[in-house]
Amino acid sequence: MSTQTVLGFDYGTKSIGVAIGQQLTGSASPLTSLKAVDGIPRWEQIEALLKEWQPDLVVVGLPLNMDGTEQEMTQRARKFANRINGRFGVKIATQDERLTTADAKARLFELGGYKALTKDQVDAVSAVLIIESYFESQY
Repeated sequence: MSTQTVLGFDYGTKSIGVAIGQQLTGSASPLTSLKAVDGIPRWEQIEALLKEWQPDLVVVGLPLNMDGTEQEMTQRARKFANRINGRFGVKIATQDERLTTADAKARLFELGGYKALTKDQVDAVSAVLIIESYFESQY
C-alpha cells in the first residue's frame, strides 16, 4: 500500500479549489480556493502549495459532459494540468469530476446548512471529491 500524498485541483475559470489527500487512508481534506482570472491562477500560489505539501502526484478534475464527452472546459482543465507539469515537473493525473460540485454542496449542506455553502468551500470540497474518486478508481 502506498503512502502517496496527492494534491487535488478543481479547475475553474474564476476559482480553483485545492485539497490534499493521502492514498494510505484514501481520504482528503479541503485546503483553500485560489482566485483565477479567465482560468489563469497566480502561479506563485500553486508553487507555494507544491513546496509546502510536496505531493507525489497532482490530480486535476476533468469536467466532462454527462455522456462522457469533452467540452471546452475539459480542454482548459487539461491545459492547466499540463502547465503544472511543465512549470513544476510534478507527476499529473486527471480524474473525471462529473457531479462533484453537486456532491460537494450536498456534503457541506449536511455539515452546516446554507451558511456552509460558500463558493470557496464548495470548490475546495469538490477538490476533495476529485482526490477521493481518484483513489477509488485505483483499486
